[in-house]
Parts: sequence; C-alpha cells; structure tokens
Amino acid sequence: MEPFRGVFTQQEPIPEEAISAAVEVLRGGRLHRYNTVAGEIGAAAELERAYAEFQRTRYCLACSSGGYALSIALRAAGVANGDPVLTNAFTLAPVPGAIAAVGARSIFVEITKDLVLDLEDLDRKIEDSGAKILLLSSMRGHLCDMDALADLLQAKGVSLIEDCAHTMGAEWKGRLSGNFGLAGCFSTQTYKHLNSGEGGLLTSDDPAFMARAILLSGSYMLYERHGAAPPAEYFETVRLETPNMSGRMDNLRASILLPQLAALPANIRRWNQRYDLITKVLSGVPGITVPHRPKEETYVGSSIQFARPGIDAEEALRFVSANKKLGVELKWFGDRNPVAFTSNHHSWQYAEPQHLPVTDSILSGLFDMRIPLSFSLEDCRHIAEIIAHTANETLVSSV
Repeated sequence: MEPFRGVFTQQEPIPEEAISAAVEVLRGGRLHRYNTVAGEIGAAAELERAYAEFQRTRYCLACSSGGYALSIALRAAGVANGDPVLTNAFTLAPVPGAIAAVGARSIFVEITKDLVLDLEDLDRKIEDSGAKILLLSSMRGHLCDMDALADLLQAKGVSLIEDCAHTMGAEWKGRLSGNFGLAGCFSTQTYKHLNSGEGGLLTSDDPAFMARAILLSGSYMLYERHGAAPPAEYFETVRLETPNMSGRMDNLRASILLPQLAALPANIRRWNQRYDLITKVLSGVPGITVPHRPKEETYVGSSIQFARPGIDAEEALRFVSANKKLGVELKWFGDRNPVAFTSNHHSWQYAEPQHLPVTDSILSGLFDMRIPLSFSLEDCRHIAEIIAHTANETLVSSV
C-alpha cells in the first residue's frame, strides 16, 4: 500500500482578499476592537453584522475564542458558582472547561452509537440534577433530533446553549444549528470552518442575554459600536453591575474572517464531497461502522468518525500506529490518556467523576480523522483505502 504524503494539519491558504484586508488594518494601526475614527465601522463590528445575517439571527458578538464564547454565554445566562450544567459525555475539553470556568458543575449525559445526545438519559439527568441549562455539544458535527430535544427542554424548563464549533452552517430541517435555544457558540480556530487562528462567535435572538454578554466581553460602555447589538435600553439596567471580562475579537482577526464567510457555503459542499467519498469506502469495510446521518440533517463533513465495535485497547493502538506508518493520522477517543486535542471525561479531573458505561463502550472503538480542504478527492480516496487496508490487516493479525 502506497503511503499518503499529505499533512492533516495543513489548511488551505488564507484568501488573498483576507490577507489584503489584514494588511490594511495593520497599516492603519487600529487593531483594538473599539479603535475607530468618527463614522468608521471597525472590522469586528462588520463581522458581527455579517455573521448575524449569515446565521439568520438578530444579535452576534465576535469573541477571542470559541471557549470564551461558551463561558460568556453561560455567565450571561445566569449560571453561578456550583450550579449543575448538563452537557454531552462525548465532547472536547473546552466544553467542560467553560463550565468549570464559571464555577459550575458538569453533569455528563450519555451518547448514542450515532454520537449524539441520548435524550432518555438527558431526561433522567434533568430530573436527578435539577439543572436548568444544557450546553449541547454537537460534537464532530453530529446533530441529535433537534425537534425532540427542543420539546423535552421546553417541557422541563431547561434553557439551551449550543456549542456549534463543528456545526457552523449545518442545519436540521432547514434551521441552522445554533438557532434552537438561547444562544449559539461558534469557533474560528484554525481547524474549524472559518480560520482566524483563534476566535469565536456568539449569537442569540434574546436582547437581554446579548446585552449582558456584550458587557461581559469588555465593551467599556461602547456597546453602541457593535455591529449586531440590541438597543441601548437593554444595557441601562445592567451596565454598571456587569464585570468586564475582556474577550471581544480584535479588528485584525475579524478582517481575516469576513472574506472567508462569503466562501463558506461553497466550502461546505467541498467538505461534504470528501466526507461522502470516504464514507462510501469505509461503509463497505467489514468490522467498520459509520454513524447514521438522518435525512433531516444537513451536515458539514469537515471530519469523519467511524467505529470498530469490540476492538480492545491493544488492537486500537496497533490500528492507529499502522495507519500512521502509512501517513494517515487517526485519533482514538477510547484512550484514557489525553493525546494532543483528543481526550475524554476520564482525564477531565476538574469535573467530578461520573459513571458513563454506554459512552465509554462507544468511545472504546471510536476513531476520528480531520478532512482538510487542502486534500483532493483523490487524496481522500487514497486515505480511505489505507484505512480499509489497515483495518483488514489488524483484523487478520488479531485472529
């Protein structure tokens, strides 16, 4: 089998239009989010306005990171020290990290084999914990039944904050991910759907919530300079009692993102071509299963997950190693020790230990791979064939 020579961390170049916009900001020297002259709209405000329009929402706050957007959303929603906050057992460290950052307690909810929130377990844990907030992580771009989730949360009086780091542009029955609850939180970190190195976006249709979030982000009473903010009266009652936790995005990063946003719909189609090609190959490999995508979901296939049910830890590590030798970088979510970006609830010692047998069983055989747009369709076919080859080889060697 010919090794793959591509680099899984290599993104496409920043577009020339974005580079020119960034250079213009640098030449002007006004990088700070509020450093504008009379009559000028800063790039951060422009991005907020543009993303609110893209997201079909009323308000948007550009943030310094996706994790910051999560923590500010929790604070603006009124989460206080010691409060229980429900979230997926299968997620990445910034999600329980955001809960810990506001002094709250993570209550992990089991997932299904399709990598989405188990609504029956959610129902039980709402009752057991008394939690009033669900921080839903649409991990690796998989949407649960959003209609059923919304109905359950409404019946239980639980507010929804969506972590959409992996679902920017995804939809459920034509409704954008991030628009099903109080707020949507997005990431523009390099490995997400828009690339500013680090960054985030927070959206909402709730004016009181967004006023608190903008003040928390460090508006210095300059909230009227935001591009997609609620009317001034929503700030009056809370502006002196809300602490400044500076974290709104600067103009430099915002200038890089604006041109990329226009290209996002086309890039989603490109990601899905690559995802669908790899999925087709892997779905025909004995011993490999790919999560089911419901017809109601319009996904963004910027990464792919597949399972090898029943594989043990030694086999899993051997499988990852065999792929790496052939140039394919897989992550295994069943490892008790965190590896780079990949970890699971056993290593989040800032959260109380919890018994999650279903999730642990699923993660024990779950593998994950980025699909950068720098890879061609032929690259993706080659990668899928390597995975199929190594799956067959490790299966034979374990018999």
